[in-house]
Formats: sequence, structure tokens, C-alpha cells
Amino acid sequence: MSGLIGKKVGMTSLFDANGKNIPCTVIQAGPCVVTQVKTEKTDGYNAVQIAYNEKSGKNIGAPLKGHFKKAGVNPHAKLVEFKSFKDEKSLGDSITVDLFAEGEFVDISATSKGKGFQGVVKRHNFRGVGGQTHGQHNRLRAPGSIGGASTPSKVFKGIRMAGRMGGDTVKTQNLKVLKVLADRNLIVVSGNIAGSKGSYVVIEK
Repeated sequence: MSGLIGKKVGMTSLFDANGKNIPCTVIQAGPCVVTQVKTEKTDGYNAVQIAYNEKSGKNIGAPLKGHFKKAGVNPHAKLVEFKSFKDEKSLGDSITVDLFAEGEFVDISATSKGKGFQGVVKRHNFRGVGGQTHGQHNRLRAPGSIGGASTPSKVFKGIRMAGRMGGDTVKTQNLKVLKVLADRNLIVVSGNIAGSKGSYVVIEK
């Protein structure tokens, strides 16, 4: 499984050969640099670690600084490990958006937008209590009963209740690559992906 790290630029739409309007997402993918090559002999498995978005080393800890120095590259903001690559990679190698071709399918992982503390109607799609009958007037978005009284005298784990929503890693699968703009490090995929504009995404072949 090979891939790239990138940033979500935003959404737009394209027309296909039949004139159909296709919603799509624009991603700035790479260039990424190889910072570590793991082998079965040294690490117990084969993998390639790549880094994206070069940054100042001012706020990076000493162990990570040493890690980048050993690889012979400048500090980067985002590190991701991939299990395998089509071609053999060495420390310091650059990987660009040329890795992908128009027409192939990719999986994209991203962190969804944080929604904060939300009730059950928004968080779990509860429909709320029915109309304002039988004298009730302020329970429209309440969760209802969450457990028994004397039996079992507790609330079971896993009951859907209000709480923090969003901020989860979401993988969207089988997105078609519509365009690859290598000169601008951009890739355009069909459909939408999780996350806000400017957030990091991981694109897997």
C-alpha cells in the first residue's frame, strides 16, 4: 500500500464527457520526503515513513530533530507510515503526485470536523419526542429513557447519549482520481472527504 500525505484545498465540480456535473475535492498532495525505511531485519516488518509540509525546527523536540537529521532532511509537520511502495525507496527520496494516475481509485483518511458537545438528535439522529400533547412542552429533543429503575438499577455501557461529536478519523474509500496536476502538486478526486479546508489527509492507492 503506497500513498501520499496532503492537504484538503476545498471542493468544486467538473463536467465529464457526457456533460454530467461531478462534485469533487481538490487536494494538494506532496511533495513528500522519505524519512525512514523499515525492514523486517531491523524492525520486524517492511514499511516506508514519509513526511510532509516542511517547517521550522523551533518547536520540535530533540528526539524528532535527531530523527530528521539522521534522514538528512529538514523538519516536517506530518509523518505517516506506509506498509509498502511499488518502487524501493531510500532516505531523502522525494515522492510527488505523479504516484497517481487519472482514472484509478484511492482511499482517503482525514480527521472529521469537531462539533463539540451535542445532544442525541444531532449526534445519533434521534427524532425527538412527538408533538406537544399530554401537557409536555419542553422535551422535544430529549433522549427518553436510558435504563430501568429497580431492575437493573444501572445504565448499561454503550447507551447512545449526548457527548462530544466529531474529531474522528474517517476513511472514504473508492474515490476516483479525475485529474492530476503535477506542475501544481494537485489531485482532484470525485465526491467529498472528511475534514475542514487546510486539514491533513492521507491518500492511499
